[in-house]
Amino acid sequence: QVQLVESGGGLVQAGGSLRLSCAASGSSFVLYALGWFRQAPGKEREFVAAITWSGSTIYDSDSVKGRFTISRDNAKNTVYLQMNSLKPEDTAVYYCAAKRVPITTISSDFGSWGQGTQVTVSS
Repeated sequence: QVQLVESGGGLVQAGGSLRLSCAASGSSFVLYALGWFRQAPGKEREFVAAITWSGSTIYDSDSVKGRFTISRDNAKNTVYLQMNSLKPEDTAVYYCAAKRVPITTISSDFGSWGQGTQVTVSS
């Protein structure tokens, strides 16, 4: 089990950027794939991006491809989500999550979750 804490959310205008961070503790960080998911009010939780422990494999959703970048720093036990060219449709609570390898993009496969951080994009 790994504990996760997100930070970096906030209010930004359309076209702007934010970088979310997720600090991990508990189990060995390198044994886990890390993912970002988001959920807007009244909508289902949506996969955003995921990365293997080595960073050798990265998945991202079509809705954020070319705009968001996931990365991790194993020395700091931290995963990041760099969000550029933000759109109002990106407004949601963003969650980081962890699972034992292998990597997947399925929410229910991830057993450890952070508390979420709010991202609001104004038009």
